[in-house]
Amino acid sequence: MAKKKEGRESGKKLQGFTGECDLDGGYESPIKTFHDLSFKNIQSLVAASRYVQTLIILTVIGIFLRFYNLGFNSLWLDEASTYTISVKSFADIWQVTASGEFNPPLFYWIEHIMLMFGNNEVILRFIPALLGVLTIPLFYLIGKEFLDRNAGIIAAAVCTVSPFLIYYSQEARAYMMMLFFVALATIFFLRAMKSGSLIRWVLFGIFSALAFWSHFYAFVMIAALVLCALIEWAPRIQTQLKNLTMLVAGVIVFVVLSLPLIIVTLQLFVLRTSSAPTYGIQGLGIILETFIQVAGMNEIAMCLLVALFIVGIIQAFRIGKNKGIFLVLITVLTFVISYILSFRMPMLPRYLIFLSIVLFLGIAVSYRLVYSLWNTRAVVYGFIVVLFVISAPVLAGYYSGYFFPKEDWRGFSAALQEKTLPGDLVVSVPGYVAQPLDYYYSSTKAQTKESGATTAADLENISSENGNSTIYYVVTGDISAADPNGDAVMWLKNNTRLVGTDATQAIYLFTKS
Repeated sequence: MAKKKEGRESGKKLQGFTGECDLDGGYESPIKTFHDLSFKNIQSLVAASRYVQTLIILTVIGIFLRFYNLGFNSLWLDEASTYTISVKSFADIWQVTASGEFNPPLFYWIEHIMLMFGNNEVILRFIPALLGVLTIPLFYLIGKEFLDRNAGIIAAAVCTVSPFLIYYSQEARAYMMMLFFVALATIFFLRAMKSGSLIRWVLFGIFSALAFWSHFYAFVMIAALVLCALIEWAPRIQTQLKNLTMLVAGVIVFVVLSLPLIIVTLQLFVLRTSSAPTYGIQGLGIILETFIQVAGMNEIAMCLLVALFIVGIIQAFRIGKNKGIFLVLITVLTFVISYILSFRMPMLPRYLIFLSIVLFLGIAVSYRLVYSLWNTRAVVYGFIVVLFVISAPVLAGYYSGYFFPKEDWRGFSAALQEKTLPGDLVVSVPGYVAQPLDYYYSSTKAQTKESGATTAADLENISSENGNSTIYYVVTGDISAADPNGDAVMWLKNNTRLVGTDATQAIYLFTKS
């Protein structure tokens, strides 16, 4: 049975809190191991623990925020690419990855299975939304293992209302899956660092491998965690030799499970860095843009969250040097690697989604400063309320209409269907934007022909070969990346006229002038 300690409000030191704020006022969980799991103990925990109650509320809110209007936005280019790849066989999906696809196959394999249940926006986005919800309690466990339950519940609150994480929970791409597995790997990393348990290092290796199979860039976080362990043990490497052996075992598990993908990754890295990127964010811009996007594109919110993160780093160093090193090392290493790579390959903030673990941890740890000045449990609840208030305006805008870069391909394709006549030619510029177009537009139903073009030469050839036929050109901003010289844009400017756009004014329809 759960027990109540004397002096519920006395602030008596409890294991793991050392006199710090305790929302449960001394209540001890009756569940210590899996053997303690029973309906009676779970009922006691839910009824008495403010942490559990708050986490349940946050998770329910997270379910609403991630599944609400899940199918509202039409698929945009990257999501349509997910569909195009996921309909292939398991073997063909692997071949697509080995041939140069920007993402590993795990997410596509799972989406292939999901497509057995139907084919629409909700089905394609269901797994990211579900994993987005499950990540909320994982952030709580990370904060709890890193510092205490207060940091855990605040980190879970940031995760719950983060516009950045909500957005990628509603996108049919692998970013939320990567974050989910990286979060699991981080939990077992923190536990293994405390216990030196072989099974926890093995689980760290397993979940790290799953994260890597979800997205190539997860390797940065995995490497940073291993480096953190080596730095912490460096001063006493001889006495920590057993723990070091356990870490090596975890790394071996990761390598064995990821070996086929590691080989492909090395080949693709050479290919992708062989020329300068034609899109993405370069240099210091990737750092600033990451902070802005994590804050929901709100500069005021960004300044406040960055300030809390810095305060959290200072508090972490005061609590323990290794905790501060953990936050700083992963943040700096991620940004330095991203800065360098941004000049060799396309770099976007969403690749750094795993960094939200460290950023939200820092924000959560900052509560210690406020609590030292104002000794009341209201500090923790106050942090949660402030985080909700910061995110509310951004979320209100997010749910009120189409959110860039999710262009309105559904509405655009319906308008194009009405505009085109049998025998007309529809040209996608660049050619790969036919993926989201064809998800909604049926050339068979409209009795039209389709083609693709990227360069001015392509456009000129199509125009010459089709003589007096009516030609419609479907153009997006991707043409700047596909044809950085700008020749295709100039050809369109000289030979066509604008006849329509989508609701977001990100898709343009031209016809011959």
